[in-house]
Amino acid sequence: MQGIIVKGIAGFYYVKVDEEIYECKARGKFRHNELSPLVGDKVEFDLQNGKGFIKDILPRTCELIRPAIANVSQAIIVFAVKNPDFNTDLLNKFLMQCEANGLNVIICFNKIDLISKEELEEKISFINSIGYKVICSRAKQGEGIEEIKRQLQNNITVLCGPSGVGKSTILNSILGRMAMKTGDISERLKRGKHTTRHCELIEMEGGYIADSPGFSSLDIGYIKKEDLQNYFPEFREYKDNCKFSTCIHNKEPGCAVKEAVLNNNINKNRYDFYVKTLEEIQSRREWK
Repeated sequence: MQGIIVKGIAGFYYVKVDEEIYECKARGKFRHNELSPLVGDKVEFDLQNGKGFIKDILPRTCELIRPAIANVSQAIIVFAVKNPDFNTDLLNKFLMQCEANGLNVIICFNKIDLISKEELEEKISFINSIGYKVICSRAKQGEGIEEIKRQLQNNITVLCGPSGVGKSTILNSILGRMAMKTGDISERLKRGKHTTRHCELIEMEGGYIADSPGFSSLDIGYIKKEDLQNYFPEFREYKDNCKFSTCIHNKEPGCAVKEAVLNNNINKNRYDFYVKTLEEIQSRREWK
């Protein structure tokens, strides 16, 4: 039989096939191969005397480390426009993580009633200029939730973003129940308290959404300097026109990406973040 793992607890894996869920254990060969089944894995399993045994894990399209989940196709990055304050560099780091994992990305601006219409339009314009779709929400009031639901079809979706921006509230609203304990903003630190610790796939709107804490690490240590440009989609239109095929769009002459920045076709703040990250990667490599 073949199905998808929707939950894993203490060595037991719950595999969904059509409308049935089977409790399974993994064969010992996975331990020997240093491979463990993950939530989101498509697996083949046998039933013996009513007990399931996973015998094979089908090829993964991607694998996230934290949360440990496979085959995610889409990320909805949630940021509050205020409380906690909006941080563009942090958003860029989340975008890099998603691009590096090959995920389709949607940005959700939550708590939109906390800023003026003009400020919100400026943020939306910025996101649109770098090629991403925007959903605006007031999760506590239910605004924007139906639009988020429409994006779930045919996807395995994970919500990610900083703590305190409303991810838990959004997920609870989507599911119509308290899927996760909702946390408060720390008044002292002005950032959210971590409230979610488990990972489970919940079927919704013709797809699955991960009941999980989202990315808990934004480490970029695995990114190579040559690959970094691939995680900035607004570069793609220009980078093949650079004078040198090995151009990394920093100090090289004849760089079409830098020219696009000068012509305001690429957002300068995004480019400055790219250069800062590139130099961080190069510096780290030199000290190893």
